[in-house]
Amino acid sequence: MSEYIFKLPDLGEGTIEAEIAEWMVKVGDVVKEEDPICAMLTDKAAVELTAPVSGKVAAVAGEEGDMVAVGSALIVFATEGDLPVAEEKAAPAEVGKVTTVVETEAHIGVAENSPGNAKVITSPSIRNRAKDAGINLNQIQGSGPRGRILKADFETFLARRETGGPAPATVAQPLTGTTQIKVVGLRRMIAQRMAQSSQEIPHFTYVEEIDVTALESLRRHLNSKKTADQPKLTPLAFIALALARVLKDFPQCNAHYDKERNVIVRHQGIHLGIATQTSDGLKVPVVRHCEARTLEDLAGEIRRVSTSARDKTAKREELTGSTITITSLGRIGGVVTTPLINQPEVAIIGVNKAIERPVVINGQVVVRTMMNLSSCFDHRFVDGFDAAQMIQALKDLLEQPATIFMP
Repeated sequence: MSEYIFKLPDLGEGTIEAEIAEWMVKVGDVVKEEDPICAMLTDKAAVELTAPVSGKVAAVAGEEGDMVAVGSALIVFATEGDLPVAEEKAAPAEVGKVTTVVETEAHIGVAENSPGNAKVITSPSIRNRAKDAGINLNQIQGSGPRGRILKADFETFLARRETGGPAPATVAQPLTGTTQIKVVGLRRMIAQRMAQSSQEIPHFTYVEEIDVTALESLRRHLNSKKTADQPKLTPLAFIALALARVLKDFPQCNAHYDKERNVIVRHQGIHLGIATQTSDGLKVPVVRHCEARTLEDLAGEIRRVSTSARDKTAKREELTGSTITITSLGRIGGVVTTPLINQPEVAIIGVNKAIERPVVINGQVVVRTMMNLSSCFDHRFVDGFDAAQMIQALKDLLEQPATIFMP
């Protein structure tokens, strides 16, 4: 009997460490070469690793959610015969099969494209088992990071199905326990980015109310001309088009701060990030070159990139490269928000919900549709006066929507 130490291989693109997303084996398990052993998460990809040899699992590096450095021991196998210990710098092909499941810049997820298994996060091995058993993975509640379906979740579901379903319901009892949820995967990355943004950037928040009565009237009119199968225009498309017009006069807000070189990079092209809530957490797909798009084109592209972010089909380049971001909670957008800037950008536009309320116009109380913009700027590089001027210019366009379409 000998020991085979499997060290975490280089997973590519300069990765120096990875997070244990799921163990598919435990100490004492006997595995065969090429059997799946674990899933690892990096800043770039979700990766499944397979056993480089056959043997019994003697030790593992840590628990799910722990970080493991490239070249460090990940799992130890007890093997028959005299096998060599894996070299620290061995290529992935020499120490085990590496399968990249899906790749993004800063958001992790596993794209499940099998029929009936959309929007499910799990390993290919479980997906294959579900396919063989005719199981729709959407029926299984995952207990792993971001709702990932673990091996134990799948086997529990399988056992219940074979025995005729879950146990009978019991009389409700007072609840006294607690649940500890380890901050891992995408949630860990979001936490780190938000903390970094709030600690490094002196945020300047500017809130202004906008009378969008005329805008909503125009939007309803344009939508009334569409057929039932044509997608409708949303307020976000008008706001994006107006913002593209305004930023031509405020290039300091359409910029990145390169802190490594201590340089502000102002962009001529307007690449708009659309903050999108997904089952994996917040993602920011990008609508590129808004300055060159029409209203219909913008509306279609916003819809396309948001949908691809939610269903995990977004390409890596569609999730990076924004120069300014719009964030909106839609109908639950509240009255005022204080959004955090999406680094390395220097500005973010927060859209609150539009509501009808009484306002005074020319001494008369009338009902208007009002909406607040809650926007934040990096006060190191955008002066408060400039930020206020930009929002006022945006307000003018939105309150007189015909001017949005003027050259």
